[in-house]
Amino acid sequence: MRKFSAAITAVGAYVPEYVLTNQILETLVDTNDEWITSRTGIKERRILKDEGKGTSYLAIKAAQDLINKKGIDPKSIELVIVATATPDMKAASTASFTASEIGAVNAFSFDMDAACSSFLYGMSVAASYIESGRYKNVLLIGADKMSSIINYKDRATCIIFGDGAGAVLFEPNEEGLGLQDEYLRSDGTGREFLQATYGGSSFKITPEVLENGGQYAFQEGKTVFKNAVFNMADATVKILERNNLTKNDVDWLAAHQANKRIIDATAQRIELEDEKVMINIHKYGNTTSATLPLLLNDYESQLKKGDNIIFAAFGGGFNWGAIYLKWAYNSVN
Repeated sequence: MRKFSAAITAVGAYVPEYVLTNQILETLVDTNDEWITSRTGIKERRILKDEGKGTSYLAIKAAQDLINKKGIDPKSIELVIVATATPDMKAASTASFTASEIGAVNAFSFDMDAACSSFLYGMSVAASYIESGRYKNVLLIGADKMSSIINYKDRATCIIFGDGAGAVLFEPNEEGLGLQDEYLRSDGTGREFLQATYGGSSFKITPEVLENGGQYAFQEGKTVFKNAVFNMADATVKILERNNLTKNDVDWLAAHQANKRIIDATAQRIELEDEKVMINIHKYGNTTSATLPLLLNDYESQLKKGDNIIFAAFGGGFNWGAIYLKWAYNSVN
């Protein structure tokens, strides 16, 4: 039996048309463009304004983009995973609806939530299904409508988050390309510092909660920043050490786009040149589960077969880690 790995063979993406700029935010909360840019690196973010459209709309659009670019028959997709912190609704799977809407009628599907690490963890899960030998086409989508849980009177969160989705297709590879190694961790003691508390089973939404804005996302910025800087950088170093890689072996760093200072700190920890660091936070802000696939979509034309890519993420929970992947194809664009 031939040994094969799980490789990304296609990417797709979607971001809403509406652009929420720093200048617009200046009219909503006490902030300004210079303050936001210097502390986060964000200039604008995309917001899904359409009434009644949620995360599944973003996921479907990203999946359709991938399907059209790859020319794949949706009926050949065997599994659809939607990594998201903002599912359409409770109990009913966003992934199931997404799979049906894109015509993946032969696929089973489920949602995954590890906050901003959702897509990173999803890569591990998708690759494992491929490596098992039982599945050949796994569609992994990272999608979040963060605007649905953001209080636009809270400048600590509203300046950071945006909406978007990205998708990748995992297939078997016999050339040794694809996912090589992973270092994934979590620490549940950190959940009080970054979460959307009310609406979960332990925290019922009441009229008082709604009146006080308890249904919205909350974060204690300094604690989250400190943990994100240390853990993302630490995971990146560990994945390099475990695979005997130096900075010269790394072609790209694809880090979760939460804050440019965190991305810079991770790159500096491994002494990686700026031109090897994927960046699009200035355009989209933090799209949570969508940041990593949006990076791949934006940089796809620059990626070459065999490129070594290090993925890193940190999210509420706390959840974090790094993945080492060899890129499997040259873009035709």
